[in-house]
Amino acid sequence: MTDFFKVSGGGNDFLALAEPAEAPATEDIRAWCGRGVSLGADGLFVLRRAGPRVEMDYFNSDGLPADLCLNGTRCAAQLAFHLGWADNTVEIQTGAGPVPAHRIDERNVRVELPAPGTPRQMTVEAAGTAVTGGFVTVGVPHFVLLWPELERAPLAGLAPPLRRHAAFGPAGTNVNFARFPERHRMEIRSYERGVEGETLACGTGVLAGAAAGLALGQAELPLQVLTRGGFILAVEETPQGDRWSLAGDARVVARGELFAGASLAPAAPDWDPAREDG
Repeated sequence: MTDFFKVSGGGNDFLALAEPAEAPATEDIRAWCGRGVSLGADGLFVLRRAGPRVEMDYFNSDGLPADLCLNGTRCAAQLAFHLGWADNTVEIQTGAGPVPAHRIDERNVRVELPAPGTPRQMTVEAAGTAVTGGFVTVGVPHFVLLWPELERAPLAGLAPPLRRHAAFGPAGTNVNFARFPERHRMEIRSYERGVEGETLACGTGVLAGAAAGLALGQAELPLQVLTRGGFILAVEETPQGDRWSLAGDARVVARGELFAGASLAPAAPDWDPAREDG
């Protein structure tokens, strides 16, 4: 049996292991994160105490590690507070470096990190059409497309070929569709690599989208951001001017035990249209 916590932030949900005896195997992470056949999650992280810091190892639902997941980091901080590892402020050590976190309350956490660079404008041909967007790294790579009709954004048809496009190198990219109905408001949908589908939120995608909006003169900070999950995340510039903060929903929702049955992960049928080789 494996003890776990279920946490949720802005629409992203995660499994969390607090100081496990050993790191989970890739195949177990993939199985546990499978929706419908196991507990289900967008990803999993492992937390360990390291003096005044908390170390975080993050894995997407495909079982592979990623340097940064900001909603996951906000949830990791909330879990550290819940476990009594810190009071209201803690530094989370991620694969992309240390991220200071502050507990607003039991449902909300704010994190800070260096301000993103200016997105590089790129025109890429995919799914038979040429699209122009901004490419920027916020711990992990993001390609941001401005899309006025967000409800009709082609996440199923356009995002997958963009995610693996050669223009973004072997690692590929996350793909975000964003619009700015007002200068201080953004609405965004995200297709996340490692999940290989649309998620209800993406914290690094929110910052990437904000950076794209600022670069194109369509937005300015502070920014209220509506995610697909229905939550509002706030992006602000810190007083120093060289850092941004991301604040909003981050909750510990359950604690339990994973049994052996949670690791069963049958292959999808050959006729499943979602299979990459189908």
